Amino acid sequence: MSASGRVLADIRRTRRPIRLLGGSGQLGYGIPAAAFAAGLARRPDLIGCDMGSIDIGPTYLGKGEMATSPAATRRDLRRVLTGARALDVPLVIGSAGSAGAAPHLEATLALVRAVAQAAGLSFRMAVLRADMPRPLLLDALRAGRIEGLDGMPALTEADVTDAANIVGQMGMGPFRRALEADVDVIIAGRACDTAIFSALPVLLGFPTGLAVHMAKIIECGSLCCVPGGRDAILAELDDTGFVLESMHPDRRATPTSVAAHSLYEQADPFTVHEPDGALDLSAARYEAVDDRRARVSGAAWRDTTDPTIKLEGALKIGERAILLAGAADPRFIAQSKAIFPKLAELVRDLVCEDTPEDYTLRFRVYGVDAVRMVVPPDEPPPGEVFIMGECIAPTRERASEVVRACKQYLLHYGYPGRLSTAGNLAFPFTPPEVSLGPAYRFNVYHLLHVADPDAPFPMTVEQV
Repeated sequence: MSASGRVLADIRRTRRPIRLLGGSGQLGYGIPAAAFAAGLARRPDLIGCDMGSIDIGPTYLGKGEMATSPAATRRDLRRVLTGARALDVPLVIGSAGSAGAAPHLEATLALVRAVAQAAGLSFRMAVLRADMPRPLLLDALRAGRIEGLDGMPALTEADVTDAANIVGQMGMGPFRRALEADVDVIIAGRACDTAIFSALPVLLGFPTGLAVHMAKIIECGSLCCVPGGRDAILAELDDTGFVLESMHPDRRATPTSVAAHSLYEQADPFTVHEPDGALDLSAARYEAVDDRRARVSGAAWRDTTDPTIKLEGALKIGERAILLAGAADPRFIAQSKAIFPKLAELVRDLVCEDTPEDYTLRFRVYGVDAVRMVVPPDEPPPGEVFIMGECIAPTRERASEVVRACKQYLLHYGYPGRLSTAGNLAFPFTPPEVSLGPAYRFNVYHLLHVADPDAPFPMTVEQV
């Protein structure tokens, strides 16, 4: 019997509380070793790790590359794989390879197999894929079953066909199917963070609301603690609530810190939407067990009558090059909002002499208006600023041409009150122009209405 079958049989027989270890807030950035070892010593029934997010932007999804270092990712995989196999408990990893599309999943699986071979491990592994078939999406689009999220415009057929990669976020169902297949390891493409941890307790009959609430908190590791961190965290779930404990001795899970983290990344403080239902936190209670542990209860679950899958897709929009510089002249800083449009016109006339304006060019002035959406009108100007000019053009060469022209003409741009003609800018290094490669944007960020939210996510099982 493999790990999932053993754990399912044991808890069904004893009906004891279940212990789940959140091993990493995002696998591939390093797992603090002492805290993870402390978590293993508590003998959890499952080790889970989230591996991806849209926080990293669209480029990794579009390019099919990991956001994490291969060496660090391999090291983290070795730690969680060897730990799970030593305890003979399931290891569940979601959103493989940072973005969860086929290239990310395959890269992760290659690392898993290499780690297993080097460590002499043998196990049964389920693989869950999250790539959305284009014909399925086109049929759904024509049937009016796709809607935009967060102000996204209506999806078009061109969006579907032109996107480099499109994934859907799987919920608990595919993970439950994998756990019932009697496996030791589950590696999934793009997935809801909560599904990684909630699928097993829900399969065992623990209250869905409590399981999903617990999963929402521990998928981030000890971020819910004071002080917050990325160390492993242990949750013990029973039929009326769950207790949270960081595996780092200096981090405390308090009622306030855990309640605050329940609002993490949520526009609605009481409702968390998932593919097959909604988590209702309006009656949630947060109580101290002791100075380091908190107990949480009261969360409820509402099944949906309209299942949905969140879609994510990235479209290549060109090649990106940037200019990096600084300025300390108060006259330049005060006039920068007027200088940059005039510079853009000057550059356009230079580089578009016999070609159309086939690029976009913009500037951000850090210290003035680059980070905040609203800057107080009476805020005094800073003593110095950092300037980033960004060009997106059809080719790498074209983008580089534009930012190089920007560098030279901004360096010597004449503005009222200028004291020196030698140069307006300070460069942190040379060359100050940097080519960043392909640029992408999210062109698919929509909800797909489906009859069965589990059907689009196929599973295969292999012996490693």
